[in-house]
Amino acid sequence: MHTLQNGTFQIGVQEQGAELCSFKNNQNNLEYIWQADPAIWARHAPVLFPTVGKLKDNRYTYQGNAYTLPQHGFARDYSFALESKTENSLTFLLQQSEATLTNYPFSFRLYISYRLQENALTIAYCVENPGDSILFFSLGAHPGFTCPLFPDEKFSDYYLQFEHPEALERYLLEQGLQNGQTEAVLLENDSQLPLNYELFEKDAIVLKNLRSEKISLRSRHHEHGLDFVFKGFPYFGIWTKEKNAPFICLEPWHGIADSINSSGDLTEKEGIISLPPSKNFTCEYSIVVR
Repeated sequence: MHTLQNGTFQIGVQEQGAELCSFKNNQNNLEYIWQADPAIWARHAPVLFPTVGKLKDNRYTYQGNAYTLPQHGFARDYSFALESKTENSLTFLLQQSEATLTNYPFSFRLYISYRLQENALTIAYCVENPGDSILFFSLGAHPGFTCPLFPDEKFSDYYLQFEHPEALERYLLEQGLQNGQTEAVLLENDSQLPLNYELFEKDAIVLKNLRSEKISLRSRHHEHGLDFVFKGFPYFGIWTKEKNAPFICLEPWHGIADSINSSGDLTEKEGIISLPPSKNFTCEYSIVVR
């Protein structure tokens, strides 16, 4: 575990998956990151690479060859190397290996950086293509946040405040795949989503092309909460385990699960990024504690 801290806040990041495991206010002992109870959901904030969501039959084809990948790819299960550390930043690196090349025939470098500045944590991603052919990939984040934050609260005491009014349409999943159907998600005052477990009986809320670039997690009883700031992500997921799981995941994605009608060809996959040789792709999001 590698840590950063300032006068008030501390983060912890483990080498497996370069995964954020803690974002804590040391003055009041509030922990904002879900603590990965294995009986409920055994992860904190995994990176999704080189795929986001599920592949049809857990397989894809590329240049006539078939490969298999688990849901959300493999990066979250590999150890990253600590590339650099400064007073307020950590940067980790994962690159191709014999193990990754077995089912993902591409050279890549995936950097994940954490910058802690006052009450804000920024998580930045950089994918580099060191190979001599186009690199096809998707990339996403899956951070889980403690909800409720206080023992005297319930999950339903919280709501998500969208930066702008939204006409939300969720893309429905069938065994993890888009089934081609959508369903409206009703907001209060055009911009507030009250949280309840019934929202997640049909799996994650999958959204496309939001107007908002900030979603705030707010309590109706306490002033504490957080702003989740993301820019340029074409897809967004909201998820928790139904049946009283005390966390909420806010997930910005460059990529999305296959549909039930997907061809399986990686180059035709919805949301896939095609990165030319010697180029890089960057994106980031921030968590601002209030």
